[in-house]
Amino acid sequence: MKIPDLAQLLARGVRGRRVFVRADLNVPLRDGRVGDDTRIRASVPTLAKLAEAGARVVVASHLGRPRGERRPELSLAPVAEALAQRLGREVRFCSECVGPEAEAAAAALPEGGVLLLENLRFHAGETDNDPDFAAALARTADDYVNDAFGTAHRAHASTTGMVARMERAAAGDLLQAELEHLQLVVEPVRPFVCLLGGAKVSDKLGVLGALSERADVLCVGGAMAYTFLRALGRPTGDSLVEEDRIEDARRVLAAAAQAGRELLLPSDHVVAERPEAGAPTRTVTEIPEGWRGVDIGPATARAFGEACGRARTIFWNGPMGIFEIEAFAEGTRAVARAVADAPARSVVGGGDSLAAVNATGVADRITHLSTGGGASLEYLQGLELPGVAALRARAGGPS
Repeated sequence: MKIPDLAQLLARGVRGRRVFVRADLNVPLRDGRVGDDTRIRASVPTLAKLAEAGARVVVASHLGRPRGERRPELSLAPVAEALAQRLGREVRFCSECVGPEAEAAAAALPEGGVLLLENLRFHAGETDNDPDFAAALARTADDYVNDAFGTAHRAHASTTGMVARMERAAAGDLLQAELEHLQLVVEPVRPFVCLLGGAKVSDKLGVLGALSERADVLCVGGAMAYTFLRALGRPTGDSLVEEDRIEDARRVLAAAAQAGRELLLPSDHVVAERPEAGAPTRTVTEIPEGWRGVDIGPATARAFGEACGRARTIFWNGPMGIFEIEAFAEGTRAVARAVADAPARSVVGGGDSLAAVNATGVADRITHLSTGGGASLEYLQGLELPGVAALRARAGGPS
């Protein structure tokens, strides 16, 4: 993909220049501390290269969904501390992301210095792609680097609106690597196995439709599997079912059958009376009334694992159950182990899937851990990512 990259920007010189890096530091916080620093670690290579080249690095990110309001529990201040530890150098923090305070903090940076701005989404102008907010962000720097694949599918001020206002613009190493590795899935070596989980069919309808025709085997787990089971007339008890998506599920099933693809649904289930820790559970092949599915059962985990064992390319997005509750996590962990054990090129995306891979201790055996769940799903559908399009538009722009 012809977009300016970090190596080109560095070759042209960045010493003393303020470089705005849109990173994806949207990490889970627990008791005011970073709970999983996967995305921080993924951002380090680009930031380190710029700092070592003498740039004055201005880092910006969102955290959570504050919806345009300043919420102290979603401040990026704890992230600055974690980023400093991973970078091995001081990271200054500014409690604003635009305005005189942010501009002064950026101007005060020494060569090789790093500054983290406050949560972009404390301002509605970020998600609204407001031109005035984009212009305010642009005043904090000279050059622009997008290294936030996780938000590349959003046309926000920091991903698209400000890009044309900067003197130079490029893709960071993480963004470039994400696009290159996702090509493994767009142009897979077969057999190609996809595992999709999560709560809602509606969240993944587009990619379900695309993959039902392209994947040799499509394994569907998580709560969205119950909408598919209901579409087939099977009992789902009190499980989460999107009634308004049952016809969509039938269309996906029909498309897979017409294309000669195999679509695997859970054949057994871990069920609970309530989706809570400590609730009574059992494993069943049919979900009775008064019980709800909370995880795939062991037979289903084996079937999904066997499909992975035959694969040459694997894509996984979304947990197989309520992974954050220990009693409902085994199906997701079993899938993580199966993906890692498979003799295949593997790409895993989505926050819960990454957490499962890390918790299971198999991250080093996955080909690529994608930091962008929604972005990876849109890319696999062949949709244009606005953040990438904005960089491509700059390929022939001013230097």
